[in-house]
Amino acid sequence: MATLHVLSHSPFTDSRLSTCLRLLGSQDALLLCGDAVYALQPGCAQRHALELMADSIALYALDEDVQARGLELPTRLTLVDYPGFVALSCQYDKVNTWL
Repeated sequence: MATLHVLSHSPFTDSRLSTCLRLLGSQDALLLCGDAVYALQPGCAQRHALELMADSIALYALDEDVQARGLELPTRLTLVDYPGFVALSCQYDKVNTWL
């Protein structure tokens, strides 16, 4: 059962991102929004961990949050807007929001 994992908290304040990455299945996807997009900063350990994810795991980020922070994006990342976020939520069997 494919799951969309949604992270919105800063990857520098706790271990949610690393825990999520360990639990991702091969057909899952990860959507970064809010302060979670700081994991995309070049040179940080969190971005390196994202780049090591299996190619079968889709990586998304909310465009508005990335643009607000002026981040450089990895090539595997797909930006989505709010309607795209809703579409992703319908595309996957489950949505797990990491609160």
